[in-house]
Amino acid sequence: MKYLTLLLLAFISIQLSSAQINEFGIFVGGSNFIGDVGATDYIAPKQLAFGAIYKWNRSKRHSYRISLISTELEGIDNNSDDPSREKRGFQFNTNIIELSAGMEFTFFDFDLHNGGSPSTPYIYSGISVAKHDNFFFNSDGTIVDEGSTSYAYGIPIVLGYKVAVTTDFILAFEIGARYTFSDELDGSVPDSKELFERKAFGNVNNNDWYTFTGITLTYTFGRNPCFCPGG
Repeated sequence: MKYLTLLLLAFISIQLSSAQINEFGIFVGGSNFIGDVGATDYIAPKQLAFGAIYKWNRSKRHSYRISLISTELEGIDNNSDDPSREKRGFQFNTNIIELSAGMEFTFFDFDLHNGGSPSTPYIYSGISVAKHDNFFFNSDGTIVDEGSTSYAYGIPIVLGYKVAVTTDFILAFEIGARYTFSDELDGSVPDSKELFERKAFGNVNNNDWYTFTGITLTYTFGRNPCFCPGG
């Protein structure tokens, strides 16, 4: 056990001594909601979304990534192409704060210290959790606040393209959908079990989605990565 501990400590020390470069920056863009209330457009950013993002570039092809993004999700039945939703006329606005963590993979090598202005498409996925208020609709479309909050866990599916504008700054554009394991974001399913039978509507077998579309600008710092033998 003693030798195993020493081996683990030595491995960690080696990893820290060749620490990869870090990125920290901002995300700015828009959001849209896909659920039982509002339009059914998949990519139609309408509400401002903003937040912070951090990446640890483990290699030229993948990075560990974490982000915190805030936005107001909006659903307006009158903006839908579905006649039944237009007739119903429900609408809502709800603020969410999302924490997401996972891994980003680039299609091509992305090395900031190899000269030029590297660029590449990338994909990102992992897990997300969004904090939101609970509410439900009365039959006349009025909203009733349940006075509680919930957490909607989900899976982010992101496609983007990034370019190094300098050796210190990286600019990226991305479109990311979040599939959630919740049907409560739009008020179609009350959080209270007692209200479910009387107030739930829509397709209770389909969970809610929301998307973020925007840009990230990150600043790189830390030791230069050592991606090649003897580098």
